[in-house]
Amino acid sequence: MRTKLPEQGRGRQAVFDQMRDMAKSDADWRHGRVPLYVFKANDDVTAVGRDAFFEFFAENALGAKRAFGSLKRMEDEVVAMALDLFHGPEGAVGNMTTGGSESIFMAVRACREWNRARRKSARHTGNMVIPFSAHPAFTKAARTMDIEVRRIPLAADLRADPAAMAAAVDDDTILLVGSAPCFPHGVIDPIAEIGEIAQRLGIWLHVDACVGGYVAPFVRMIGYPVPDFDFVVPGVSSISADLHKFGFCPKPASTVFYRDPEQAKYQVFNIDDWPNGLFSTPTLTGTRPGGAVAAAWATMQFLGVSGYCEIARNLMTMRDNYVKGINEIEGLHVWGKPHVSILTFGSEEVDIFRVAEVMSGKGWVPGLVRKPPAMHQMMSMFHEVGREAYLADLRAAVGVVRQEPKTKATIKATY
Repeated sequence: MRTKLPEQGRGRQAVFDQMRDMAKSDADWRHGRVPLYVFKANDDVTAVGRDAFFEFFAENALGAKRAFGSLKRMEDEVVAMALDLFHGPEGAVGNMTTGGSESIFMAVRACREWNRARRKSARHTGNMVIPFSAHPAFTKAARTMDIEVRRIPLAADLRADPAAMAAAVDDDTILLVGSAPCFPHGVIDPIAEIGEIAQRLGIWLHVDACVGGYVAPFVRMIGYPVPDFDFVVPGVSSISADLHKFGFCPKPASTVFYRDPEQAKYQVFNIDDWPNGLFSTPTLTGTRPGGAVAAAWATMQFLGVSGYCEIARNLMTMRDNYVKGINEIEGLHVWGKPHVSILTFGSEEVDIFRVAEVMSGKGWVPGLVRKPPAMHQMMSMFHEVGREAYLADLRAAVGVVRQEPKTKATIKATY
């Protein structure tokens, strides 16, 4: 039956008791049993972000220019700090958005509108050439804007294949894409090589750093090898990066940046054909929670470079321990060479999807990748709490699958 609004309001305690009761059936994400969706640095960072969010709980970032100057200043400073981190040249600009999909959507829109202007064609849509591993948000944006998507097979190392991408380019290509890193495999695409193609052919290159943008720079600072992926690469036109992932800020918070402010202008929606005058927004959404802006600013101020480097050190130590533990289980190995804290691992000896089913029976939410068949972990410090239990259950699950009859897995990979 359809739920109806109660005739009489209920008491606060009854409402919260019911919510907590409903949550009892949720996966135990606090102990690392969920492979994505939630992120943690440490309790202090969580508390700062939460408290800052509620300090500006009622404010609307849509009105930042006219009514909430504090939010305007905080958003400007978040963008400026990030541009410094991503080697933004003089004049580079950006905006906060509500998430990676919106950041990607806005960059694709800006690219399409910029291309229409330079081609003097108000209806040109064109095509985008992207790696097979690029996030589905690019396809979502393309379907919305009638842009053709050309997904190109990956190289043997699971990174984008620049030569194959270049071969797929034609006169209608408006956008090239690389990931830093890609979500499926945790590897950073060869952005410098793709950037050379973009410069040579005069094509917009977007780097999707939604996953790694706010951790990869600090991973490099503590001594791990990280390929160039940001505006230090001359051919990069725009970058997306999620604050609510490894920036460890409360949701919803992402960012999108442009090297050239003239290109960034094509992101903006200017609408003036209604009674209230000019309606101008740089993002797809109108209303945005002021709390998300304030929480991002507060988190970045609280951590600073030293704080983010400490988190990166903890993350990478944990990742290395996971890699070691997985590789020590007979028949399993990590695919590729992950650059940050996303891992995919599989096997030529056992059905890894069947292993995932056994793990699911033990209360773990399995992350899965289809090509190559693998289990997937997008890890933050929640996963350190459950590391020993995860590896023990994983070893046991592999043993079960080895011993059982040829049971065919029915589980499927879903995001």
